[in-house]
Amino acid sequence: MGKFLISAGVLLVIAGLLVEFGGKFLPLGHLPGDIHITGAHGSFYFPVVTCVVISVILSALLNFFSR
Repeated sequence: MGKFLISAGVLLVIAGLLVEFGGKFLPLGHLPGDIHITGAHGSFYFPVVTCVVISVILSALLNFFSR
């Protein structure tokens, strides 16, 4: 249980740092392949490629910490 809590804490700190300072260095949310449609009555945005990149990174981190 202790290892899990430490790992979760480290991941939360890293995620917080990425959210706070990542926009300046990483173009997450504005990658090629993200869908952005603007119409007369509103807009729709779905970051398809950003979701895939985050999924791959999280899968690699979880595989690294679980072994």
